[in-house]
Amino acid sequence: MISIPTAFKATGILVLVASLRSPVAIIEDITGTPPAIHFMDYLKAGDVIQLGPQDSIVLGYLKSCWRETITGGTVTVGAEQSKVQNGKVERSQVACGGGKMELTAELAGKSGTMVFRDLPGSGQPGIVPAPQFTLYGRSPVIELRPRGTLIIERIDTPGERHEVPLNGEHLVHGTFLDLATTDVVLAAGGVYRAKAGAQEIVFKIDPKAHPGQTPIVGRLLRLQPAKN
Repeated sequence: MISIPTAFKATGILVLVASLRSPVAIIEDITGTPPAIHFMDYLKAGDVIQLGPQDSIVLGYLKSCWRETITGGTVTVGAEQSKVQNGKVERSQVACGGGKMELTAELAGKSGTMVFRDLPGSGQPGIVPAPQFTLYGRSPVIELRPRGTLIIERIDTPGERHEVPLNGEHLVHGTFLDLATTDVVLAAGGVYRAKAGAQEIVFKIDPKAHPGQTPIVGRLLRLQPAKN
């Protein structure tokens, strides 16, 4: 994204305020043709979006877990929710990791451990890595570097393994992979390891999670830092 002078606000284009801060929200859906924004774009506090009367967007806030459907008007992105002028906003809170998905490559793999009374399938006590965070949808949306193959393997119960070639066919912006489009559905309550190249993260699927294209903010798994 680029910074655009304030003088262009009245022209109906997106105004992005330059910031070194981390993204606070992600665009989960777009209806109509609002300019300069795209599905799965990250947004920072202070970004301003101009919507036409028939345009609408769905924003998922990474920390506060607010999910907003906004129609028309001027949208100013905040730290936890948007300010909307001359438009309509509907808000609901969804289950999400509250910003815990902001895990960099340097932190990946630095998880603790979970002790199982009996390691499933072995009859012996066992230790597996503790999940670094919990996802609230059974088909994660994964941000990664598009190289090689994504491997997802269940580690609390042996036998479940998924391999998805990262060939760009299912990638949004060449970076995001929505497993709901690849028919990969993970087990509710399961603990998994996701690995792509040298990056590796352990996560858990919430026991009450649903399959399919549930809110993106609740199933976003980041194997790399967001592009600022």
